[in-house]
Amino acid sequence: MTKGAWGEAMLLPGLGSELLEGATFRDAATFECWLLSERRHLSAATEAIVHEAALGMMSQGNLERAISYAVRLIGMNALDENHQALLIRLYRLVGDDLAVDRQFAACRQLLLAELGVEPGPAVEAALRVAKLQVDGATDAASIEAIIESGLAAVGAGAIDVGVQSLRSGVALADVSSAHRLRVTSRLALAGALIHSLRGQDEEGVATLHAADEVAMAIAEPELAAEARAEIGYVDFLRARYDRAELRLTDARRLGNGSLAIVAKAEMYLGATASDRGNYPQALEHLTTAVDAARAAGETRMEAYALSMLGRIHLLRTDFSVAERCLNLSQELCEQSHWLAFAPWPQSLSGEVDLGRSLLAEASHSLDQAFARACQLGDPCWEGMSARGRALVAEAEGESERAFEILADARIRSNRLTDPYVWLEAYILDAQCDLGRRYGHPNTAAWVGSLGALASRTGMREFVVRSLLHAEALGDDSAGRAARLLGPDIDNPALADLLSRSATGDEPCSQPSPERCNT
Repeated sequence: MTKGAWGEAMLLPGLGSELLEGATFRDAATFECWLLSERRHLSAATEAIVHEAALGMMSQGNLERAISYAVRLIGMNALDENHQALLIRLYRLVGDDLAVDRQFAACRQLLLAELGVEPGPAVEAALRVAKLQVDGATDAASIEAIIESGLAAVGAGAIDVGVQSLRSGVALADVSSAHRLRVTSRLALAGALIHSLRGQDEEGVATLHAADEVAMAIAEPELAAEARAEIGYVDFLRARYDRAELRLTDARRLGNGSLAIVAKAEMYLGATASDRGNYPQALEHLTTAVDAARAAGETRMEAYALSMLGRIHLLRTDFSVAERCLNLSQELCEQSHWLAFAPWPQSLSGEVDLGRSLLAEASHSLDQAFARACQLGDPCWEGMSARGRALVAEAEGESERAFEILADARIRSNRLTDPYVWLEAYILDAQCDLGRRYGHPNTAAWVGSLGALASRTGMREFVVRSLLHAEALGDDSAGRAARLLGPDIDNPALADLLSRSATGDEPCSQPSPERCNT
């Protein structure tokens, strides 16, 4: 099948209305698999656009229009706490405290009834939103000092204090004549909210949209590029890949050749392409990012891009290249004192050792990465390292412990409202694989969850892997769909799985050939 198999359904004449109406097709089970995937992706894309529209209206000060979009978002996906937080924040900003109380009560009741959980930090923070009152104008030097002190507090670990100082800086900048500070103060605040204060990405993105709006109004395209690159990063994490690519491409265009902007945009474009299973494109972006970061002296960006290159080679079972990339990434983390990122490349290195059946080395790396992640309190790094530890446990013959650790890994990675969505799919794939091989009673549910998540977000390789898992559970049409879609993905490891499936061999999706043959 050509690459058009992964294109938008509207490319097929006359199919758009049937997609929306939920049509079915007799005696076309393989086509039904593809069609369900496209329906889910179209739904997610629509939700992402409405979300962006709400934030855009909010940044322009058109709060009533923003509220109307936020209400539509909750109609699409009421269990997304970020949508609930956005609507509550908007009600608070227009001064409708009754609507705030009503929406929070409805949100809390829904989450308790459906998920058995209380609203998380994002919703709680939205309840506390208030317009800061400032007493007259302040000179630019004083505002800059407030922003610097806020950033220093965040860097020292006093995140709440630092964020409050940065919010004050934004409020003071807005009543000053220093228009550029209106942008830089927002960029500083957004960076703290997104990269330091867990569970506050939604407020950070709203702040970035406002920064972008002001930057373009005062003809500061490079500042707008910084805002769009950060918006693209959050969209990448949330698996809103189409929007991420749009924002990151804009950032590169507006960056006026800045090497730092090129490095950041290419870094996240590469990560986005990798998440989607577009590996040749991802390698090109990430190689450009490494070169630009090195030329700009941006050591941390270089470390990040190298870790993502290492991940691609790990997924493609090219372990020697993966090892070189990940070792260099870890060295750069040490050089730049970036301990907050170190568990990510270390976890990936542990999986490289696991793929080579070096269990002692893998166990050491993954245990250390997990311990570091727990000290940092980072859900993503905890989940990633825990996944690897589960596979080590399984390789050592402790299958029950492996299932327990995987379940814990998934909980850890999703405990806040701003998780790295690809990681959940990665953990689910491991659960599906082990579940099939050990006959776990929850395997069918895991396969269904992986398929729904992957198709909704456009993670092409995980779509194919979910179909192969479904085939192993008895769904022959899923296997046929996998073999139609799979050849478009340039991954030798996946090609091997598809070949095994076609010949009736039991495929194993984890990167350890020795274990897969047992």
